[in-house]
Amino acid sequence: MPEVIFTGPAGRLEGRFHPSKQRNAAIAVILHPHPQFGGTMNNQIVYQMYYAFAERGFSVLRFNFRGVGRSQGAFDHGSGELSDAAAALDWVQSINPEARACWIAGVSFGSWIGMQLLMRRPEIEGFISVAPPANRFDFSFLAPCPSSGLFVHGDQDRVAPLKEVMGLIEKLKTQKGIVIEHAVVKGANHFFEDCVEDLIGEVGAYLDRRLDNPVKRPTPTRALKGPAAEA
Repeated sequence: MPEVIFTGPAGRLEGRFHPSKQRNAAIAVILHPHPQFGGTMNNQIVYQMYYAFAERGFSVLRFNFRGVGRSQGAFDHGSGELSDAAAALDWVQSINPEARACWIAGVSFGSWIGMQLLMRRPEIEGFISVAPPANRFDFSFLAPCPSSGLFVHGDQDRVAPLKEVMGLIEKLKTQKGIVIEHAVVKGANHFFEDCVEDLIGEVGAYLDRRLDNPVKRPTPTRALKGPAAEA
């Protein structure tokens, strides 16, 4: 899990990168929750999704948006963070120019940024959107959604209630040519407290279906619960 520093629009960005041993491995970028509410790349869900992709052979990056950790700059209400995400994808692609596929995954605020990046980068062929706050941010730009993917929500989410997201999901499901899946984790709140394992189970099962049950690859030893989780 090497530390990396790469150039973003507002200065350096701090990340963690797991390179695949496979030359043409798919790449994935994981985006963290809202910076102003404690979100960082060490968020428990981000950390666990990072390894879920790594174990399936991806070269995967998680990083801190501008103004978080050692990343330079200041919070920019989404616009700058979208530019950060684009720079992160550019960096991963420069390291893996022969990548056969590209995925994006995000948590809460990060899912909003990730879906915007999806609309701008046609090479992204899959997404995972965890607890998208459709009641707080405008997702109407997904018209149409260009790639198949998975939405995951907790049925006890009070920050982004499930009913507020269902309209978006049902609309996307009517599109031809893509498949939108939706998983609901019972008993989970917006932060998936005590339910992260169930969430990652849903994410892993979805990846296995999309990737046709890949052989799991060993990754560096990680803590059972990862680094300290942020909101």
